[in-house]
Amino acid sequence: MSFFRRLFGQEAEPEVPDVVIPTDELIDHGPTLVVGGATHIGQVRKRNEDAYFVLEATLARDGESFPFGFFLVADGMGGHKGGQLASSLTSRVVVETVLREFYLPWLGSDTENTRPQRPINEVIIEAANEANLVVHRSAPPEAGTTLTCVLIQGTNAYIAHVGDSRAYLIRQGRLEQITKDHSLLARLIELGQISPEEAASHPQRNVLYKAIGQGSTLDVDFYLKSLPANSFLLICSDGLWGAVSGDRMAAIVKEASSPQDACHQLVREANAQGGEDNITVVLAQIKG
Repeated sequence: MSFFRRLFGQEAEPEVPDVVIPTDELIDHGPTLVVGGATHIGQVRKRNEDAYFVLEATLARDGESFPFGFFLVADGMGGHKGGQLASSLTSRVVVETVLREFYLPWLGSDTENTRPQRPINEVIIEAANEANLVVHRSAPPEAGTTLTCVLIQGTNAYIAHVGDSRAYLIRQGRLEQITKDHSLLARLIELGQISPEEAASHPQRNVLYKAIGQGSTLDVDFYLKSLPANSFLLICSDGLWGAVSGDRMAAIVKEASSPQDACHQLVREANAQGGEDNITVVLAQIKG
């Protein structure tokens, strides 16, 4: 006797009637988010001290849906695995905090009163400060890490930033740096005491004046950026932007078949230029 006959007393699978869903009950799909990410040890370093995280989702409410994404890049420093520990601790603490305080409440909420009530900037800045305390207490004294993290809700990007990893906006083939480097040379350039060309080969080009884990308190930069339709948000470690020019990065993104393809091409380009540092990149596209 067949499965359906035993279960339903009939030989064939029962017919399923057509279901018509009223158009006013359909979810209106607006902009979508497509994301890629990649990391590589490079051609010189003995270990990869970079870390990155990518979460891509769609949240729905009141008959509408909107893209949600959370991404970060952390570039560890300190040697003897200290940098690797700092970047991995930072990634874990920041991700856990943002998911706990913002993302998971959305998944479990069905009313306005049970959805996350805290401002997004408050959540991600708190996450960075929690990571700073954990690294400061748990990692070797010389260990630290950069942190550039982005939460995308709809077409808005909320960015928390410490160090010299970078966030860029790419639209219409042009690249715009969003974040400010917390490096000694960036400060000297800002003060007019050194040129960008001189900074490129300066022996102290990797010295930071602000990083995760370097003190018990931390001043985190925050940026809010609107993402136009079909624009890209790119975050990366200095292993990419220090090896590949901004114009070249924008051209690779424009010509690539997808954000993931672009990430692989960007890593290959940095390695082709010598790969002197670990290389990490995350690329998110808003498709509208």
